[in-house]
Formats: sequence, structure tokens, C-alpha cells
Amino acid sequence: FQKVLQDAGDKLAVVFFTAEWCGPCKTIGLAFEMHSQKPENADVIFRKVDVDDASDISEFCGIAAMPTFVFFKQVNEIDRFQGKNENTLEEKISKHR
Repeated sequence: FQKVLQDAGDKLAVVFFTAEWCGPCKTIGLAFEMHSQKPENADVIFRKVDVDDASDISEFCGIAAMPTFVFFKQVNEIDRFQGKNENTLEEKISKHR
């Protein structure tokens, strides 16, 4: 996980913390995938972390609820939000891109 953030460098890295059993995660997951395909986000790194498969990463990031999106630049967390608001996701990606 740290290697992904280090390799991102100055690029925005958006990490989506999700779980198979999380209904709201499935809804916002479609928007997350859509944003990852947009040309204007070509320099943004999008990663999904299943909290059940990678509990060490979710613990390290202090994830308490899903869905949670954490935004990183230069290995540092710069923003986060919880929930399935697609507009908030789009706004934060645009703001930090």
C-alpha cells in the first residue's frame, strides 16, 4: 500500500475502502469506476481496498465505516469522506486533481 502511494508521487491517489457485503459500496462503486475511466482523470490513481481482505490497510488508515474514500498526495492524506454521495466524490476528485 505504501509503495502505491510512493509511486503516485505528486499525482492524486483516491483509495476506495469497500466490502462485499456493503450495499452502499456497490452503488458508489459504479461511480468510482466511471471516474477512473474519464480522460480528465488520466493522471489520477484509483485503488479499491476490501476491508475484509486487507484489514491491516484499513486499520492503518483508520477506516470505521464503508464506503470511505481517502485522498492522498505525496504519501500524505489530504482529504476523506464517508458515504455514497456521487457529487461529493466528483467534487473532491476535481478539487485535488
